[in-house]
Amino acid sequence: MYQHRYFPHTTDDVEKMLERIGATSVNELFNDIPEHLRLKNGTYNLPEEHSEIEVREYFSRLRANNKPLVCFAGAGFYDHYSPAVVASIASRSELLTAYTPYQPEISQGTLQYIFEYQSMIAELTGLDIANASLYDGATATAEAMLMCVAVARKKNRVLISATVAPNVRNVVETYARYHKIRLDIIHEKDGVTDVNALKSMLESGDVAGVIASSVNFYGILEDFTGWSELIKAQKALFVINTHASALGVVKTPAEWGADIAVGEAQSLGFPLNYGGPGLGYMCVTKALMRKMPGRIVGATTDEKGQRVFVLTLQAREQHIRREKATSNICSNQGIMTLYASIYLALLGAEGLREVNVQSNAAAVYALGQIEQRSSAKLAFPGKPFLNEFVIITPNVDKIIERGAEQGILPGVKIGEDRLMIAFTEMRTKEQIDQLVQLIKSAENE
Repeated sequence: MYQHRYFPHTTDDVEKMLERIGATSVNELFNDIPEHLRLKNGTYNLPEEHSEIEVREYFSRLRANNKPLVCFAGAGFYDHYSPAVVASIASRSELLTAYTPYQPEISQGTLQYIFEYQSMIAELTGLDIANASLYDGATATAEAMLMCVAVARKKNRVLISATVAPNVRNVVETYARYHKIRLDIIHEKDGVTDVNALKSMLESGDVAGVIASSVNFYGILEDFTGWSELIKAQKALFVINTHASALGVVKTPAEWGADIAVGEAQSLGFPLNYGGPGLGYMCVTKALMRKMPGRIVGATTDEKGQRVFVLTLQAREQHIRREKATSNICSNQGIMTLYASIYLALLGAEGLREVNVQSNAAAVYALGQIEQRSSAKLAFPGKPFLNEFVIITPNVDKIIERGAEQGILPGVKIGEDRLMIAFTEMRTKEQIDQLVQLIKSAENE
């Protein structure tokens, strides 16, 4: 038998699988993991058994090593406030029912919050239909690319703007590679998509879809005036990626004429949690709903006339027979969908708008102070931003290093002399002033 106790594969099974994929050993499958991070001796350094009290004390000591920083980092994930009642309601048993909602008789809680989530996300984007969510904003964008090609049928070329976040583009590129889709980058100019480059690339007539972002990676609100007409003239689909909170104040994808709206929903009050989890949303026009991956929940009435919720349009086989499915995505981020639903229901339209107004006000104040009190300059002057912007300064590394010493995460380094800084309603005037002083003092060292 193979070395893992609970794996049923024999040595012969493993050899046949390795031969099929062209690998010489199991270890070769992990070549992309740096050598120093791999387990060497085959055993884990686990302590002896402990009592519950000892286990709690052990992890408390580990947790004490974490040093929380005042967060000015963004790049798609933001430090928004989540009301305490969100976690409280999310823990209720009538909502945390069976994980998989195939059996509606015992999954009404799950089905209801998915339905409410879909309704609110559709309202935010202005489009007709939302699915039950995807793993994160990057995979949602990749799934949108697959939809474009599936709808076009005879076209397998998709364009993506260089101003879409690099981590998102990387995931989309991976999907494209293994689905044999030609993915081309639309160049950027002054922090936004080069429209002339887009027009030129569309002239070939072989484009199935175009993917762009607003708010884009640099925090800039892009102007998509006329894009929909250009893209539709080539019988292609228009995909807009936006982080979810921004949809409370920016022009909606529907208003821009988008066919598909996707993005990351972590900004709907999810704690950052040192990197996750996230939540991918996807909305489409009614014409595309049968091409959309994942689950869709609908409302109906039972034999007693009571309002009930069920999966609709797709049979269960849609998710377990990959050769028949629109996508092999078969799981929704259930707990995070619930979290987003409660957050949106609590805040409402006005509350979500206020979150963004405060975040924008903090960003505007900070930029004024940075330019007034230091030599740092806005990387893309004249371009509208929401709650995030890029500054040019030769002292990025010093700022980050000194910030850590002072309990501040001052932003994300995106170039040797470029620091991207994000602001939310969580940041106080005192914290912003401390950040500005940090940037100024780094110039004098």
